Amino acid sequence: MPFFMTQGLGAFNDNIFKNALAALLVFEGSSLFALNTDQLVNFSALVFILPFFLFSALFGQFADKYEKSIQIRRVKLFEVVIMLLATLGFWLHNIPLLMFVLFLLGLQSTIFGPIKYGILPQILRREELVGGNALIEMGTFVAILAGTIAGPLLAGVDVDWPYWVSAACLAVAVAGYAYSRGIPTAEAASPDIRINWNIFTETTRNLKFLTHNQTVLNSVLGVSWFWFFGAIFLVQIPSYSQNVLGGDEGLMSTLLGLFIIGISTGSLLCEKLSGKQVEIGLVPFGAIGLTLFGLDLYLASPATPTAGLTALEFLSSGQNWRIIADLLLIGVFGGFYIVPLYALIQSRSEPAHLSRVIAGLNILNALFMVAAAVMAMLILGPAGLEIPHLFLISAILNAVVAIYIFTLVPEFLMRFMVWILIHTIYRVRVRGMDHIPEDGPVIVASNHVSFVDPLIIGGMIRRPVRFVMYYKIYKIPVLNFIFRTGKAIPIAGRSEDPEILENAYRRMHEVLGDGDVLGIFPEGRITANGEIQEFKRGIDKIISEQPVPVVPMALCNLWGSFFSRRDPLYKRRPYKLWSLIELRIGEPIPPEQVTAQRLQQEVEKLRGEDR
Repeated sequence: MPFFMTQGLGAFNDNIFKNALAALLVFEGSSLFALNTDQLVNFSALVFILPFFLFSALFGQFADKYEKSIQIRRVKLFEVVIMLLATLGFWLHNIPLLMFVLFLLGLQSTIFGPIKYGILPQILRREELVGGNALIEMGTFVAILAGTIAGPLLAGVDVDWPYWVSAACLAVAVAGYAYSRGIPTAEAASPDIRINWNIFTETTRNLKFLTHNQTVLNSVLGVSWFWFFGAIFLVQIPSYSQNVLGGDEGLMSTLLGLFIIGISTGSLLCEKLSGKQVEIGLVPFGAIGLTLFGLDLYLASPATPTAGLTALEFLSSGQNWRIIADLLLIGVFGGFYIVPLYALIQSRSEPAHLSRVIAGLNILNALFMVAAAVMAMLILGPAGLEIPHLFLISAILNAVVAIYIFTLVPEFLMRFMVWILIHTIYRVRVRGMDHIPEDGPVIVASNHVSFVDPLIIGGMIRRPVRFVMYYKIYKIPVLNFIFRTGKAIPIAGRSEDPEILENAYRRMHEVLGDGDVLGIFPEGRITANGEIQEFKRGIDKIISEQPVPVVPMALCNLWGSFFSRRDPLYKRRPYKLWSLIELRIGEPIPPEQVTAQRLQQEVEKLRGEDR
């Protein structure tokens, strides 16, 4: 709770200031460097994120080298100093000074970012990472919403000087520091590293950290693209509310609120939809929603603004409901997109340099957001286009980038197809998930009821599973894409194809040698009558050559479902879709006790009478 409140209050304070400044720029017609108000809002966004690009690598080292709770308290004291300077800037109505304060707030967030995401794996269990990230994202965006509403309102209070903005910012900074004192100790992850003060060479080095793990690199690029896309929409809303819709400050806060409520909702839904595991199948789902509702926001935008439109008038008009739904759903699908990627980065990165990986992520995020700001300034300036056209271009770009990423890394699309299968065609209940070891080589063995058994098991187990399957099933169209992308191992009988058989055994040993999970179906084929067939002795051969624990599993209530062999294809009826099935997982069998007969007994005991 102290950490949750500390980071939430920090985001709240950033957004009180940023949105008060945005209201000052947009609604008082402020000018700087001969930029129009649309361009000036994007310029302020660029100023805020510039420190992320310059200093993330430097402070990523600090996050790994030193104990984190002390660093957080120092960051919060720095925030108090920044807000004292902000008071002076508002008092003098000095735009350059306020821009400098915005830069300092960006610097403070740059320091805090690697600590923020680096501390989570230290204080949460693996199965809590998705939920923890969801809560942090939700808390952050709720704080952004509160700051988004409070900033313009406080800036608009009719007093001789903006007392309320300054007082609020100082009070929130002090409250954040007070909460930070309750954060427990989080030991240094890599205390022996030497600080490299050269921000350019260290930036290069941090970016190289990202290349150590291809999955982490792809996830980082996905996160950075999200911040490009999100920055386009979030930054334009103040200008969109006034220049496109003709609204006031209240409408601006309402639109930002809709967007942020959507992201908070999507973030919290992630834990439920992913079954408390890192489910990257939600990422393509999120990308599809971002594109569809981004396009619809362009189509729903009015050709001419309605002058003096209030938030209540906007919400009460039925013709605006599409805009309301689009902003909400862009947020929801953004939450589906971003939370699994952050959790994947944290779970797959080496703990000793996780904070520096996050720093590298922040560098790329900043680079992408700078590109977003520059693109927006060019489109809204020299190109002569309007904000709805910017939304259209961003949605089309999102579709292009998504297609490229999912072609380059088909694992995301494969997991999406698996996720669709186990959350629409079936409803899956899992018992005994804790029996799967968190790490190390292990074999999971199950009865074989349907063509999609590997997808169901692989979709529910938290660790990646390499399945061994009959080569003719492996070659089934459409499913072959999923099996191939999931690096399944085709196998054949010795009389059918001895070369495929020998290659399968070689690859099985490689999987176990790498400390991964090997999935097998000891029956060797899908049941034709719903009963468990005799287990083949191949498991004895594997264990004798590479002794590892074996976890028995039973798939229940799948017999008679659409993908089982009970009925001919033409007789399979839709009523069997969305049926409740179970995956029951037993305790690991030590390698010295594993035999085909013992394994079959354990699986039969788990299944019982539930075919």
